[in-house]
Amino acid sequence: MKSAAAIVLAGLAVLSTACSRPGAAERQNGVPEVPVVTHVVQLSGWNDTLQALGTVKARESVTLTAKVSEIVEEIHFESGDEVASGAALVSLRGGAQRAALAQAQASATEAERLYERQRELASQQLIASSALDTQLAIRDAARAQVAQMRSDIGDRVVRAPFAGMVGIRQVSPGSLITPTTVIATLDDIARVFVDFQLPESALASVEPGETVTATSAAYPGRQFEGRVATVDTRVDPVTRAVTVRADFENPDRALRPGMLMDVRLFRPERQALVIPEIAVVQVGRESFVFRVGADNAVEQVAVQTGARVSGRVEIVEGVAAGDRIVTDGTGKLRPGMRIRDAATEANPTAGGDDAPAAPDDSQAAEAAPADSSGN
Repeated sequence: MKSAAAIVLAGLAVLSTACSRPGAAERQNGVPEVPVVTHVVQLSGWNDTLQALGTVKARESVTLTAKVSEIVEEIHFESGDEVASGAALVSLRGGAQRAALAQAQASATEAERLYERQRELASQQLIASSALDTQLAIRDAARAQVAQMRSDIGDRVVRAPFAGMVGIRQVSPGSLITPTTVIATLDDIARVFVDFQLPESALASVEPGETVTATSAAYPGRQFEGRVATVDTRVDPVTRAVTVRADFENPDRALRPGMLMDVRLFRPERQALVIPEIAVVQVGRESFVFRVGADNAVEQVAVQTGARVSGRVEIVEGVAAGDRIVTDGTGKLRPGMRIRDAATEANPTAGGDDAPAAPDDSQAAEAAPADSSGN
């Protein structure tokens, strides 16, 4: 009798072990449980970035033209030269103006001499004061004529308004140019600006002085670093975007005006709800996650997502810290279905350390003869 009782107890132990194994509950209840991987939502440090496409602009940029129509007499630069502020770039023919200046200077000198002589006579009351006033006007007019002729000659020399790099030369000596003729371009690119647009929602989080990095297809693997210089005072009413200008050092002149840049703006670290990006299910324009309830049944919860970085996504609204969500296996789930955590099955110690170990079949078989011998 004791041997039979031991065999029955061993059978009950084996049955209990089988029921405790994964899938036993679903076989007993007749409801299949879907194996998935879950994740507990928690607050963590989040240092996301804003990404946009920007355009390089020179700090100062101008198209060089002449003020007057005249023949080019001499060119003082070559394409690509670095020039200083005020440097003469092009001289136009001005022989007639220089001759007129010499004539005006002679007239001004004579008018000055007559004025001084009449001033002495007026001090002795030998001439009327009105005659002295007339000569003073003549002298001033002669001086103004000299200043005008010097200005005309100055207009025949095209100078650099600021220091920078000259572009490709478009004229040659002897050619006739007009005020609409492009001589060359001049750009100050020792430092450059990169203008890019951000959505209106990011306006409050952008401050001057924040770090910006940019990359260009022209320089694979190279990263340029700058800082936010200013944020535009207006938001575009059509696109609802604001223009941000970043300032970049450009000592080797690698960045040129007009280049397309991939810009990333780093935001300060903050606490946020971050989950694996694979857990988010996209249906049209809406995003969902599957949240696991206390009975292991899932529900579909609408969420609002934020920035995405390196396979992780910020959850702005929809779930709270401590919620358990499905990260892998969402494609086979429907609301109300029951799940089991495949990760827990792969590591039984994670959830079953407190359960007592049940004897296996060999232990039960060994126990039976021992009881029989004791009888």
